[in-house]
Amino acid sequence: MLSEGRGNLIVVTAPSGAGKSTLVEYVVSHVDGLRYSISYTTREPRGKELHGRDYFFVSLEEFRRMRSRGEFIESAEVHGNLYGTARAAIDAARKEGQDIILDIDVQGARQICAVIPDAITVFVLPPSFQELEQRLRQRNTDGRYDIERRLRNASVEVQSYREFQYLIINDNLERACSALAAIILAERHRVNRLSAVAEKIISSF
Repeated sequence: MLSEGRGNLIVVTAPSGAGKSTLVEYVVSHVDGLRYSISYTTREPRGKELHGRDYFFVSLEEFRRMRSRGEFIESAEVHGNLYGTARAAIDAARKEGQDIILDIDVQGARQICAVIPDAITVFVLPPSFQELEQRLRQRNTDGRYDIERRLRNASVEVQSYREFQYLIINDNLERACSALAAIILAERHRVNRLSAVAEKIISSF
């Protein structure tokens, strides 16, 4: 990266099944200088998820201990499970000048925005309710009642898109991935991020 100083914090949020995890996985593997923030959760792994790669899977007791020690920058109960983002990992990455990206629920995104006002926020919408329902059923990782709960929550969560800075409609995966990468790269080229570099160049004239 050309910019100097603290790295950006990118917060990506969406209803469950909208595809935010897929978009985040793409940009982490295709955009240099971008680190993924691994959340903590009390839920069981789904599908091929691995501890330390997708989430840190911890017991309810351990999660509560971490929360009581103030280790989470945000934590929330989502679909009956607890999720949290470690404060130390965010701070360390940004101090090193690394951009760090979070794949997080709407509740958690709101908490982070309240604590870190310079966070870059992105809301991902599915193209329709019907498409969201189809995606949730096709991924075959949740029971019927859990899917119904996620769909009920989604009907409320989608109303909050105006609270965020950027909006991606995930109706085409390639376009949506490109849009998220473009947002991250554009934010790196804000004048305030590059002013120190610019002044060094100007001093050579």
